[in-house]
Amino acid sequence: MPLEELAGDAWSSTATDEATYEVVDHRTLQVDPLRAKQLFENLFRNSIEHGREDVTIRVGACSGGFFVEDDGAGIPEDERDKILEQGYSTAEDGSGLGLAIVRAIADAHGWSVAVTESETGGARFEFTR
Repeated sequence: MPLEELAGDAWSSTATDEATYEVVDHRTLQVDPLRAKQLFENLFRNSIEHGREDVTIRVGACSGGFFVEDDGAGIPEDERDKILEQGYSTAEDGSGLGLAIVRAIADAHGWSVAVTESETGGARFEFTR
């Protein structure tokens, strides 16, 4: 399924407030479309809830896979491994499930997840085989 279509479907079903997104590559992925939509929705919501109101989210290809990144505040290096664990949240009312679900979906597709920093200092999630 085209990356642009997967991201677009997820974006249209996510409350985005003033946030924007762009797809910077037209790669096609072999995925379960419903699970992949959930992965993108959770990443988009996370960026919007933990970033600023007008955060910009980018989706594109990277070596061996794809990425989702934003221009928000980023994730401190010492928290990057923890944020994908079930129950871990930095928000008082957070469940700690959103990014754990992202990891589970990635695992089911045979992808590794790396949490890094975007060029603008925001969060970047890379999914590779």
